[in-house]
Amino acid sequence: MSTVTRAVGALAAAAALTLGLVTPALATPPNIPSAATAKSELAALTVRADGSMSGYSRDKFPHWITQSGTCNTREAVLKRDGTNVVTNSSCAATSGRWFSPYDGATWTAASDVDIDHIVPLAAAWRSGASSWSTAQRQSFANDMSGPQLIAVTDNVNQSKGDQTPATWKPPLTSYWCTYAKMWVHTKYRWSLSVNSAEKTELAGMLGRC
Repeated sequence: MSTVTRAVGALAAAAALTLGLVTPALATPPNIPSAATAKSELAALTVRADGSMSGYSRDKFPHWITQSGTCNTREAVLKRDGTNVVTNSSCAATSGRWFSPYDGATWTAASDVDIDHIVPLAAAWRSGASSWSTAQRQSFANDMSGPQLIAVTDNVNQSKGDQTPATWKPPLTSYWCTYAKMWVHTKYRWSLSVNSAEKTELAGMLGRC
């Protein structure tokens, strides 16, 4: 899809939402903590400089793995976060609607939606995952039990890359509180560290809650 077509689609979706024509499903990863809990978890995280990227490869975080039947992790999150999602025999989404809380856009083609790792794989590597086993990294990359995976607009996810909140935040400031709660809880659950700039930005984002 061209950039112009995507932009028109996003604007049309926003207009439809404003007019009450569309009731999107808000992506709701599980176990997002309260702001108070997230603040306590942030205070408990180890603060240290990022580790080296030496040896890093996305292949060291095997994904997407089978979750159930013929559905892999991407397909399972698309079904969880979308509304009226229809899948074929191989579990690929053939229709549905996805609302991206990062930018407020709504999409009707699964190809326009990425599954974002809230804490990117490379960021996890720099903050402790480099010492994990492949099995641990696979569990992290496919973690549906915590708020680590979410369906969002693909080019917004791609603009994020492997950045932390120190250098990238969702375009919608209204989502910063939730994003910070998910980021902090994921790092806390997986015993990952934060660097000082990252911690400062997360504290500010939680201050918006």
